This record gives sequence, structure tokens and C-alpha cells, in this order.
Amino acid sequence: MADNQNQQQNDLDNWKPKTEIGRKVKSGEIKNIDEILGSGKKILEPEIVDTLLKTESELLLVGQAKGKFGGGQRRVFRQTQKKTREGNKPKFATMAVVGDRNGHVGIGFGKSKETVPAREKAFAQAKTNMMMIRRGSGSWEDDSNHPHSIPFAVEGKCGSYTLKLMPAPNGKGLICDKEVAKVLALAGVKNVWSKSFGQTKNKINVLKATVSALRKLSQVSVQQKHRDTLAIAEGSVEVKAHE
Repeated sequence: MADNQNQQQNDLDNWKPKTEIGRKVKSGEIKNIDEILGSGKKILEPEIVDTLLKTESELLLVGQAKGKFGGGQRRVFRQTQKKTREGNKPKFATMAVVGDRNGHVGIGFGKSKETVPAREKAFAQAKTNMMMIRRGSGSWEDDSNHPHSIPFAVEGKCGSYTLKLMPAPNGKGLICDKEVAKVLALAGVKNVWSKSFGQTKNKINVLKATVSALRKLSQVSVQQKHRDTLAIAEGSVEVKAHE
């Protein structure tokens, strides 16, 4: 773990930014990632996220090992192969989630002929896809003034799969698909109800629907009086001592 942190720090020290935002981050002119995400600008360099946030990352179980009648165990790589005259040419695809557990999360997809490059592509894309998550306490069963859930119900769709996320009271936990729960946890959402419709076997569609739902949280216009009632917070919030 320490070796990985040292390697990451060395990479940041040797980083030569190629974009204007990257140069401002490197020089210290931009110190908060919310300045970038709030302006709608696109992050094009993963090092920007590494510099401004302390993140955690995880590979998601989007593949399935071979098993009788399709009952193989879930795994992080989804393998496909193309049959040619020279033989089978396999490719590996994976999805990664990166977040700080405080209002920021990103999901990336990587594909390559080998597992390591696919994994690195997924992590890099997850950082460039970083988004600011709107949180709150919108459940009628809860009167908390801390943004531990989501402020209102949202839906996301991909393919035949539809996911509906709904606010839950404090202490309920993440009542949803395990892979969706990993994304919500790294986004800083601690309590949520969910309903799903359609084919859940394709986990890539499940995760894309999750991203679609989370993006809709920030697309809804909310009056200031409702912001106070629902304890709505955009991006990072200060963590209280008793939390």
C-alpha cells in the first residue's frame, strides 16, 4: 500500500499537464475539484483527480466465469473472443469505480487484449468521468439535517434495464444491487431504497443506468426553501465528529 502511494506521488511530481485546467491545478491556482465540476468543464487528465481528491477505487464484477448452465461465479473481467483462421483472439473488458465517499464518484470502462491494460484504462476513465453527486435526506421517515441519502427519487435506464433510486431514512443502508451499492458507497450515499425493472444479468447496463440516475440528481432545479428542508448538499460536505 505504501509503495503504491509513493509511486503515485512520484507520478504526480513528474506530471506535465497538457490542458489549461491541469496547469492551474499543478500550480495550485485551483485547489477544489468542485470549481471544475461546478463550471461544467471536462476533466481530461486523471492526475487532476489524484491531486485534488483522496480517492478509493474498486473493480466491479461485470464478468462471469464459465459454468454449467451459465452458473459461473462473477468476476471483474468480462471475456469475449473473436474466432479467426489464426485461432481465438480474446479481449478483456472491465469497469472501475473511483470515489472519495464525500460527494464525488466516477465510473470507467476499459477494454484490451490483456487484463492489466484494461484495468488501467478503466481506472483512468473513471477519474476523467468524475462527477459531483447531490445528496440530501429526502425520506418522509427521516428528519435528519445531514445529507446521508438522496433528496428525491430518480430513474436511470440503459437497454432493457431501469433503476429507480429513492431516499431512505438514516440507518436503513443501501437496499440495492451489490455493484450499485459499491458505487453509491464511494459517492457518499449511505441510505437508499431501489427498484429495478428489466434484465439484470448484464451488469454493464446496470451500472450505466446507475450513472444516468445519479446525473439526474443534479439536473433538477430545487428552490432554496426545499434545499434547507431536504438538507441538500452539492459535492463535498464537512464530516461531523459524531458521524
